[in-house]
Amino acid sequence: MTPPEARSLARDLAARVQGEVRFDAGSRALYAHDLSIYRQVPIGVVVPRDAEDAVAAVEVCRRHEAPVLPRGAGTSLVGQCTNAAVVLDFSKSVNAVLELDPDARLARVEPGVICDQLKAEAEAHGLTYGPDPATHAWCTAGGMVGNNSCGVHSVLAELYGQGPRTSDQVEELTVLTYDGHVLRVGRNGDAGAAAGGGREAEIHRRLRELGERYGDLVRERYPDIPRRVSGYNLDDLLPERGFHVARSLVGSEGTCAVVLEATLRLVEWPPARVLLVAGYPDHFAAADDVPGVLAHRPIGLEGFDASVTETMEGLGLFRRERAVLPDGRAWLLVELGGATRDDAVEQAEALARELGGRAGAPSLAVMATEEEQAMVWLVRESALGASRLPGKFETWPSFEDSAVHPSRLGDYLRDFKKVLDRHGLRCVYFGHYGQGCVHCRINFDLRSREGLATFRRFLDEASELVLSYGGSLSGEHGDGQAHAHHLERMFGPELVDAFREFKRIWDPDWKMNPGKLVDAYAVDENLRISPDYRPRRLATYFSFPEDGGSFAAATERCFGMGKCRRVEGGTMCPSFMATREEAHTTRGRAHLLFELVRGEVIGRDGWREEAVKEALDLCLACKGCKADCPVSVDIATYKAEFLAHWYERRLRPPAAYAMGLIDVWARLAAHAPGLVNFLGRTEPFAGTMKRAAGLAPERDLPAFASPTFTEWFRGREPRGGGSEVILWPDTFSNHFHPGVARAAVEALEAAGFAVRVPVGPLCCGRPLYDFGMLDRARRYLRRVLETLGPALRSGARVVVLEPSCLAVFKDELGNLLPGDADARRLREQSMLLSELLLAAGGWEAPALGGAALHHGHCHQKALLGTEPDEELLARLGLDVQTPDTGCCGLAGSFGYERGDHYEVSMKVGERVLLPAVRAAPPEALVVASGFSCRQQIAHATNRRALHVAEVVQLALRGAGHAPPPDVDGRPRRAGLLAAGVVAVGGAVAARALTRSR
Repeated sequence: MTPPEARSLARDLAARVQGEVRFDAGSRALYAHDLSIYRQVPIGVVVPRDAEDAVAAVEVCRRHEAPVLPRGAGTSLVGQCTNAAVVLDFSKSVNAVLELDPDARLARVEPGVICDQLKAEAEAHGLTYGPDPATHAWCTAGGMVGNNSCGVHSVLAELYGQGPRTSDQVEELTVLTYDGHVLRVGRNGDAGAAAGGGREAEIHRRLRELGERYGDLVRERYPDIPRRVSGYNLDDLLPERGFHVARSLVGSEGTCAVVLEATLRLVEWPPARVLLVAGYPDHFAAADDVPGVLAHRPIGLEGFDASVTETMEGLGLFRRERAVLPDGRAWLLVELGGATRDDAVEQAEALARELGGRAGAPSLAVMATEEEQAMVWLVRESALGASRLPGKFETWPSFEDSAVHPSRLGDYLRDFKKVLDRHGLRCVYFGHYGQGCVHCRINFDLRSREGLATFRRFLDEASELVLSYGGSLSGEHGDGQAHAHHLERMFGPELVDAFREFKRIWDPDWKMNPGKLVDAYAVDENLRISPDYRPRRLATYFSFPEDGGSFAAATERCFGMGKCRRVEGGTMCPSFMATREEAHTTRGRAHLLFELVRGEVIGRDGWREEAVKEALDLCLACKGCKADCPVSVDIATYKAEFLAHWYERRLRPPAAYAMGLIDVWARLAAHAPGLVNFLGRTEPFAGTMKRAAGLAPERDLPAFASPTFTEWFRGREPRGGGSEVILWPDTFSNHFHPGVARAAVEALEAAGFAVRVPVGPLCCGRPLYDFGMLDRARRYLRRVLETLGPALRSGARVVVLEPSCLAVFKDELGNLLPGDADARRLREQSMLLSELLLAAGGWEAPALGGAALHHGHCHQKALLGTEPDEELLARLGLDVQTPDTGCCGLAGSFGYERGDHYEVSMKVGERVLLPAVRAAPPEALVVASGFSCRQQIAHATNRRALHVAEVVQLALRGAGHAPPPDVDGRPRRAGLLAAGVVAVGGAVAARALTRSR
């Protein structure tokens, strides 16, 4: 479609569609990717508001002869979710469970509903939805219907005689054809087809004729295995299968019609579940035991081998979780369900006795607690994301999910290993072994011509192997582009002709997701990374040492898994959780940066790319992605890098000067804190200055302290004669919450340390990163190293109270000053207060008792871990609750800024943290070591949160469980950073202070 034609289409869509129409270059670049190796830039994107919107969008596309691609979470593995078409993204708005009938065990859902959302509503009635892939926390029902997905509990569905695939759970579908007909289809034409004329009757008639004509070939050539997903479901058109039109459409990958609604079957969910984990010397031996295990009727039977755990080790992931696995190099996870815990345990122990009562028995562990089971499932479900080591061991999907009969799985895997060896390839193995489905991520070299030739030869040989076992090319993720080339080998040319006719019956114009599944693009077309890929090498401030010094390589880390699209749990992408926008995911931002480096659709002007700026604008720089993303995509760092270049020779927004230079204004305000605080909380001065600084009028910012911590420390008599420790005087603890630092001094001295505080105007520069002030940040860090260098070289330990400042020393410092020996020392010798106290020999934590709600700072969770704080609080005798509260939402300067930033900040906080604080008993301590976190809690709940140091101080003073009314001895809510705001009025001076180059 030519640019003028696309603009005309966009105008007509905007006139008809109530939702969002996005034909800008940024949106097109954003939706050019999925979880596969393929990349195709769409014509445009429509985010329909409801089903009627989708009907209107397709009608306009039909008038313009534009192809259409319906899309859910974009987690398809073989290329069916990318195309040069108009993408319909149902995930944002068309995502409801419309009806759930527990008596009939049916649920009626919209295509954008998340699998876990459906499961949660079903489980309230003792039911569940069986086919739950590893992406169940973010994949959508429409995508599962499109791909004919399966999952861990497909085995459970089989126990109820339903079959393991999504197609086996579908009762009815409401679909939209490209020619504009909305049809409700089901079994035997009951849902509305049958007699008379019209398009609906024609479809049913032609489908019956197709089934009759090809029925014998279908019976002969369709594999009789649990997981045949390849090809169209022509077997569901057979009379013995009930001529189920809806099920015949499942797995058609959007090539036939748009799914507007699905009625799905549910199954009983055992009230109690226990996991038996069996460890084997290799995955061949594990696979050999699958048939015997199946005889015990498990509700889940999964497998993976040491290739998964070794990759996790290389990524630094899940050490605690991996430690609970029994000895072995491969594992079967056998989930058993019962009416009671004892019943489920009895089943697990019976199977364990059978497996263990023979020579060469596997090592066995029965996981009866929910915590143990959750740890093991986390390892298995993370196998897809943890299947590659960026820059070291790059694996790719394509031959992703072959399936054979479970009774032949061990022999198939042995022969498959021989094929890999012949081509010099390695693989990460995991999968749904209970149904003979193997997921394998292989280290194809897609960057060279020779590697691409090996890729094609391997696919040919591996396809022949699985078919020789009577298996299926795909056992879960469909055919898309990767498997389509081999469908004729699997089914024969006659049935491939039948596939063409099936598509033509539904889509005579051949406009629904063309080039996928049938008459598809070649397997090596449209590759995201190929021998022709030549990314630009851009000069950067950060060194990106983990990516070979290449920003382009950093943007390639993301391979599209989509874990950042979760709406519950974890920290990663709080802004997506608030907005449900693909552009606000880690994946979306990484893909846009990849496209910027590629320079085809966007990025032709280099760093000055508006689409990237907009996508990064709502990034809270929480670093949740650094920990939650399986390949540690670090959008916070990428954002700082991008903004450094975006603002070169440009004036930054007022908030950048007010908040980014907070250390400068804090030192100025320390000369007259009373005056500054008065102006900051007295109208009309406060409102005027907030408007000038771009700050949210709803916020009361913290008051400047008098005296500062360093002033107080210099005025006291030196104490303590033990080992010396440096206490880092961060800007927040020094100028705003000096009581935190004073409490830390008291705690350290009580533990026998001699506390030293460095002299001079020092700051780690944490706020500078939010605005890309990287030149200044580098200067700050050099000054820090000059000051601390002698002490560091003598082995001094540095205690840092603010987690975000410690994160700078652990992360950004080495990235900005690579190879600096003192930078390495500071990284290794800096620590949390809790880490030092826990390691202090002979120190006994005083008893405090009571309950505490603990919230960990995002940077601490991402880089340091919250376990030391939690252990210290527990040693104080506190009953510590650490719910998964995600991000507080304030995120440094982000939540102080007016407009979208403040609104998103509050949405993020209100997701989990703030309701949890309000629900905590009044006598419980609320503990949050992050300055921003404490400010957000105070702002939204009027409840004071304590730093860990303050909790230790309470215990030392024997103050009982109630905190003092004000540790700092001053009002809790006060004025504005007035000195910084005044400086905003002098734009020239501010620009001189912050010019990057």
